[in-house]
Amino acid sequence: MMEKYTLEGMKCDPENSQFTFTRFFEMADTYPDNVAIVYLGLKITYKALARDINRFAAALAGLGVGKGDRVMLYLSNCPQWVIANFAIQKLGAAVVPVSPIYTAHELQYLISDAEVKTVICQDTNFGYVEEVFEDTCLEQIVVTNLTEMLPKWKILLGHMLDKIPTGKVPNGLHIHSFMNLLKNAPEIHPEVAIDPYKDLAYIMYTGGTTGFPKGVPGNHATEVAYIGDVMSEVLEGNIREGDDAFLLVNPLYHIMAKGMMIAAGLNYGCKTIIMPMPHIDALMRDVERHKVRWFLGVPALYRMILENDRVEQYDLSSMTYCYCGGDVLPAEVFNRWEELVGSPIYQVYGSTEVGHVAYTRPEIEPKADIIGHVLPSFKVRITDPETLMPVALGEVGELWVTADFNIKSYWNKPEETALSFVDVDGETYYRMGDYVAQDESGQIRFMERTADVIKHKGYRVSASEIEAVLQDHPTVIGACAVGVEDEKVGERIKAIVVLKHDAKGVSGNDLRTWCKERLASYKVPQYIEFRDMLPKSKVGKLLRRSIRDEERRKATGE
Repeated sequence: MMEKYTLEGMKCDPENSQFTFTRFFEMADTYPDNVAIVYLGLKITYKALARDINRFAAALAGLGVGKGDRVMLYLSNCPQWVIANFAIQKLGAAVVPVSPIYTAHELQYLISDAEVKTVICQDTNFGYVEEVFEDTCLEQIVVTNLTEMLPKWKILLGHMLDKIPTGKVPNGLHIHSFMNLLKNAPEIHPEVAIDPYKDLAYIMYTGGTTGFPKGVPGNHATEVAYIGDVMSEVLEGNIREGDDAFLLVNPLYHIMAKGMMIAAGLNYGCKTIIMPMPHIDALMRDVERHKVRWFLGVPALYRMILENDRVEQYDLSSMTYCYCGGDVLPAEVFNRWEELVGSPIYQVYGSTEVGHVAYTRPEIEPKADIIGHVLPSFKVRITDPETLMPVALGEVGELWVTADFNIKSYWNKPEETALSFVDVDGETYYRMGDYVAQDESGQIRFMERTADVIKHKGYRVSASEIEAVLQDHPTVIGACAVGVEDEKVGERIKAIVVLKHDAKGVSGNDLRTWCKERLASYKVPQYIEFRDMLPKSKVGKLLRRSIRDEERRKATGE
């Protein structure tokens, strides 16, 4: 049974902060000259980062951003992401973080669904925002380049070596420069009364079962709760406040990376090394240079490090607390990692809908298939999906999760909400869709995931979203997307397609091109197979699991 908290009793912060940015500003007062962020060699102190957050909040307020507004972050990992995130929340507005490689097709839906009026984007993806500007509720665009906070000499050198991608951004009344806003704004912004229980802190999007992404709203109490749990149950006693280093490669628009960065980096006055993309040699150099002890990755990233030809040339021995999430951790990767660095891989488990749910604790020897103990703010129920009754201890069932502070619905999606949330014994649980077993010590063992979710390179991809895009093609009458197991990327995406009888000359490449124009690159099927029909139930429901099982048998030769 979970321990109940009031928000004021959260272990996130001895000063009883109600917002994630409160703890950060306390660290900025305590360790003003500590390095908060290292980014492509640039070092930003806590004092400078706090100043930039306040300035950008003032700048956004000057553009009319206020309480209740939604502001989209269409950025890769960079200091601007961190600055904008806290600045938006300080104004009582909600952050809408999305992948920087989303296409205009995806972007238009998300902007309209969340009713976004302001987008903060890169110059390299600005064109997609401008393309949908007239067809959405957008009012203004703030544009940045991933390197523009670096020293001028480094930017010049980067351009000379053709290392800095740039995009063309025209002048326009609705277009603003991130750096111009930051430089010209005062450090004082409007004080906003925010209710941590009622006011949104973010809307994050995850794959939908009806072909459209689902918005997951979270209030400030949601963030404080799970981050506080991570601090008290995982970090406290292990992290060196004001004197530790955390390396972040995972994308900040995912709840796993954002939560870990705030908890293990900014909330302890520590140094966070942020990388815009995973470059393995640069990653290992940073580990060696900064004596990184805390690290977060997905299984595919750990494998990339292990298989790098130069891995033995770097000293990775400082890596003590290496966490992994987002996909099943192969035992082979788990074992090889400990042989390489001398420390194990620990695990983090959760979802966009509920936050960080379980961690393997540093004081307990981890195992590859154990996703950890449930954090105190959560209550779990392992359930028979047919009877909806709890299973006996040690038996396999579907994992359901609830927490006092979570918003238990999707954004404007009552049908999706009804499919994913269930009321039992006076509480509303989220159905994680994963099958697990719990032992007597309370540890959760991962067994299997549902067929609708494909895990590719740590990304959670909705099979239904891919199928919907394929079925929009004028020659396609049926589609089924499944994950095919792959040791390097977790699962590769395969689509089974049924064409109209009169369709001629349509190839797999044609359909892949169609998908590339409408989906982020990591959602595009690697394989497309044509069939005359798809397996369906008596009521006409696609039997995706039967195709997935079929592909599994092919792979194993059963």
